[in-house]
Amino acid sequence: MEKKYFLIIIALFLMTTVMGCNTMKGAGKDVEQAGQDLQKAADKENETK
Repeated sequence: MEKKYFLIIIALFLMTTVMGCNTMKGAGKDVEQAGQDLQKAADKENETK
């Protein structure tokens, strides 16, 4: 019985870890895109001067 609970806890931990990694990966892509957009805006501003 204890082994069953241990396996359930390990499975929940692994699922949480995988979901967290996917969330951080998505957030990293969003931040990267925002940085690229900011760089493009700065480049346009420098071209007009």
